[in-house]
Amino acid sequence: MTKKVTITDLAKRANVSVTTVSQILNGKDDRFSSKTVKKVRQLQKEMGYAPDFNAQSLIRRSGRTIGVLVPNINNPFFSRFLRGIESEAMAHDYIPLIFGSNNNQKLESHYLFESIRRAADGMIIASAISDLSYIDNILTQNGIPYLLIDQAPVVKGDKVDVNNRLGGALLANYLIKKGHQRVVVVADENPTLNMEERLNGFLETYRKAGIPVNDDQIVKTTLTKDGGYQATNQALLQKPTAIFAINDEIAIGLYRGIHEAGLTIPDDISIVGYDDIDLAEYITPKLTTVHQPAFEMGTTAAQLIIKRIENQSEPIQRVSLPVKLVERQSVERKID
Repeated sequence: MTKKVTITDLAKRANVSVTTVSQILNGKDDRFSSKTVKKVRQLQKEMGYAPDFNAQSLIRRSGRTIGVLVPNINNPFFSRFLRGIESEAMAHDYIPLIFGSNNNQKLESHYLFESIRRAADGMIIASAISDLSYIDNILTQNGIPYLLIDQAPVVKGDKVDVNNRLGGALLANYLIKKGHQRVVVVADENPTLNMEERLNGFLETYRKAGIPVNDDQIVKTTLTKDGGYQATNQALLQKPTAIFAINDEIAIGLYRGIHEAGLTIPDDISIVGYDDIDLAEYITPKLTTVHQPAFEMGTTAAQLIIKRIENQSEPIQRVSLPVKLVERQSVERKID
């Protein structure tokens, strides 16, 4: 078995002390000549030396890691969200530990314990956790601060969210102005707080316009492309002129189902989505949707949790980010 390269091996090759190597690799270059710094860094690359993480954690009493729990890593919205976290975390010399829970309580608990075991300094929780009091107890007892994203329940703690109720209202107003009175909503069968908010914003706006949306006009499915596809027939039974898909993944699945039903978007039926994932611009016709600033949600969440890690006496931090309607080509004006 090949022996792991140690800091002692690197120091011997560079003909300097272990302390010198340690300080150079920890960013204290200005204490040494440029020749020494260049030599140490070049030898580090040649020898493939990587500092021992566990040893550094013991010295710093910090793993400089942030646990991140999301419900679905494959969802493009969370991919953008995670890129935002990575960007901000790495700028502050933190490493994110990313876990996808699939909203499974057993997995949530397992990944929380793994985050604790791997010396996470803080947690960003974007999953719709099943038992917040249990999770709060585990993390608080271990001195690990956490921050919630808008799927999670309302608690007294740090949080980043967006105005989902406004997003739902924006879509409803848009469809009403386009003349769509008979609509169907394809929603989540197990709605999280943010899903309930965007649905309520949509329904409330239609109700205030004197066009109530009945229960039979709300179809429940999973938050996936396949969920949208499988819900198509039930949605079309209601003879809607427009469909509101509670997220863009569902909308994309509906595109396929509607096409297979021999209908055309938007000539025969209009569709709007929610999230503004990358694919929304690449399907035909391009999808009208509500833009959520997923990347900015990630960077903001990372900023706030790092502030909390480095100063746990900070006041409660709440940030609400804006949403906006993105009009594309998936809605046609309905003329009676």
